Amino acid sequence: MNYKIIYEKRFFDDIKEIIEFINKDKPQSAAKFKKELKNKIENLNHFPFKYRKSIYFDDESIRDLIFKGYIIPYKITDTQIIILGITKYKPF
Repeated sequence: MNYKIIYEKRFFDDIKEIIEFINKDKPQSAAKFKKELKNKIENLNHFPFKYRKSIYFDDESIRDLIFKGYIIPYKITDTQIIILGITKYKPF
């Protein structure tokens, strides 16, 4: 199955803030973070159910990709993977 990856506006707003924050101290780390995250998200196409059911949503189709202390919730539909946002991990 080849899913189309869609990014919600919230993801772009959140990632922009994160990258700007990292970039203040370590521009190379910010670029590396962005590139590695993009690769992880693109790899969802091969195994969309690889990651755990989201701890934030009561829905099997919403999963949590965990990357370097951040959680990227995404929703799987029949044809799409929708990247909902990105947040620093916060335990309940």
